[in-house]
Amino acid sequence: MEPLTWTGSLAGLNIIFLGLAVLLALAVAVQIVVSFFPASEARQINPDGTVARQGGLAGGLNRAVILLFALLILVLLIYIIAGAFMGPQAGIIGGMSQQMLPVWIALILTFALSIHFKRRLGLYGKLFDSTVGMIGFAIVMFWVYTGIFGGLFDLLVTHDSLSQTSGMKNKLPGTPLRSPDEGEYPWFLLGGDNLARDVFSRLIKGSWVVVQIAPMATLFAFMVGITLGLPAGYYGGRLDTVLSFLANLILAFPVILLFYLLVTPEIVLTGIPNYMAVFLFIFPLIFLAVLLNARYYTQPSFRTPLLIVVLGVVGWLYLSLVSTDGAIVATDSYRIPGLPSMIDLFDIDPGVLVVFVSVVFVNSPTVFRIVRGLALDIKTRDYVAAAQTRGEGPWYIMLWEILPNARGPLIVDFCLRIGYTTILLGTLGFFGLGLESESPDWGSTINAGRRLLSLYPHAAIAPALALLSLVLGLNLLADGLREESLRD
Repeated sequence: MEPLTWTGSLAGLNIIFLGLAVLLALAVAVQIVVSFFPASEARQINPDGTVARQGGLAGGLNRAVILLFALLILVLLIYIIAGAFMGPQAGIIGGMSQQMLPVWIALILTFALSIHFKRRLGLYGKLFDSTVGMIGFAIVMFWVYTGIFGGLFDLLVTHDSLSQTSGMKNKLPGTPLRSPDEGEYPWFLLGGDNLARDVFSRLIKGSWVVVQIAPMATLFAFMVGITLGLPAGYYGGRLDTVLSFLANLILAFPVILLFYLLVTPEIVLTGIPNYMAVFLFIFPLIFLAVLLNARYYTQPSFRTPLLIVVLGVVGWLYLSLVSTDGAIVATDSYRIPGLPSMIDLFDIDPGVLVVFVSVVFVNSPTVFRIVRGLALDIKTRDYVAAAQTRGEGPWYIMLWEILPNARGPLIVDFCLRIGYTTILLGTLGFFGLGLESESPDWGSTINAGRRLLSLYPHAAIAPALALLSLVLGLNLLADGLREESLRD
């Protein structure tokens, strides 16, 4: 069996792709140089107030950059679409594209439905009016669907991410297996690592680690920060002083150092992260209870059953989250009894739980300060005074008047903080902290591949590019949301 090239039978497109890439780079470089010189013609304004199409050299360069970028994207789409149908005949890219077919279908459905109903979807729908936001959203959702389909359902991987294959140690991308079993995928699409494991499958599995931890840990951190930041900003006084002092005390430590400290084995063995989980994970319960009670306080016949159902389900999830084999706190030396194992819904890997708790603890003070600052500003607005005049309670005003009007900055910060958390997870994995040493997370994979980077760079470059693309997508998504929230 022959090794796969990158594009296989689509090699004829390579010269077109490279030509467009070179022309785009030259056009952007010339555009940057021209921008240093003042334009000779003034920009004209149409009678309806819109800006007229820019002419001259600057306008021509701008249109050329847009056209070249569109053509480059078109060629990339041809690679992906043709590869999805042709498979390995279209080389490594075709093989990967065919494996990712569920992701492409999910992305198409997501965009089609979102664009069709965008006028009914609020700020999310307005995101599809921003080109930058759409690109960022596409990149982020690509990795989300990759993590779900590949990590959770094993639909995308070609081999077991932990199994070693004889003769595939440090093999280059596209190398065929010597004697594949019946039904086994016959190639290592992105090559093998230093332990003869499939780099492509480990890349897919690593995305699930990020999708599990980064968004959910950031969401928990926001619930902690919102639950404490709103009353601190709204009430002020001693409550604000005490909570702000505690937040500043945590922020006084360098974030990276504090993060490393929490995941070191010596600290983990003391059980401190487990106790922190018991404390921090109670905030979603408090947040939901206060939110629903404030909203439906005047409808007790509806509020009480709703609270019982919601808090019962969330409380069960909470106990399942913080328990380990039926124990609320478990270390090597002692256990505090918790849920019976038969009703414990799931068990989280201790390493993942420690990293999760650390992310929540490190991010919560920053979110607290942002929410507090927004609450201090918004509580002086007229609509807050109107709500106070109507006799609304303080928590109703905080959660249903102040918080909705702070959603723009908070949504943008949420996206940026997920990217920051992704980088932290990669850094932890790179230094071998938190997760298991054989974990397929991107940081651990980069660390394992860097030792032979000069000879076999593929094992480290693939997860590094994945990490880069996800963080880039989150930043672009945040930029798009910022633009649309300012217009809202």
